[in-house]
Amino acid sequence: MPEKQMNQYIEIAANLFNAGSILLAGMNSQHTWWTGIIGCVLFTIVFGSVRLYADVTLQVFFIATGFFGWWNWLHGRKGKELPVRRTNRFLILKWFITGVIIALGYGWLLKRYTNAFAPFLDSVVLSFSILGQFMLMGRRYETWWCWLLVDSIAVPLYLVRGLHVTALLYAGFWINAVVALVRWKKLIKS
Repeated sequence: MPEKQMNQYIEIAANLFNAGSILLAGMNSQHTWWTGIIGCVLFTIVFGSVRLYADVTLQVFFIATGFFGWWNWLHGRKGKELPVRRTNRFLILKWFITGVIIALGYGWLLKRYTNAFAPFLDSVVLSFSILGQFMLMGRRYETWWCWLLVDSIAVPLYLVRGLHVTALLYAGFWINAVVALVRWKKLIKS
């Protein structure tokens, strides 16, 4: 089987696992974690094949933190399940500024030392996905605003690189984030 065709099959499988994972996250299900880990392993291969190196780094991060997030959701609050909660605005602002600094720094490294495509946009996806992942691990409501930003940048980036299935998935993630914002807000109130 030619390498390009094999990468397309891997891209489809990665998208299926990650679609399931994101839908499960929006439904506040612990099964988001193991499905996400499998999808991220597959996406590591896909993004490496199209020189989106910040996305490769991001997938490795997601794999590592997936195990912690899974445990944290089940046992994160004195051995009890972690509830959905809000984050104070000062902390959000601090995290946002940190995300921008990381994106600029990593983008500069990629531009200077690699043949990366769109190093700064790719780095924004990386840094704010990391922020979104940390907020998701803590079951923080604001994670979905972060994912809206990431998905808004990732869709056109993946389209330009010919990752049409992945771009479609991230467009679906955008819709899921909107739905999850509503669902998680109700969970906070109940």
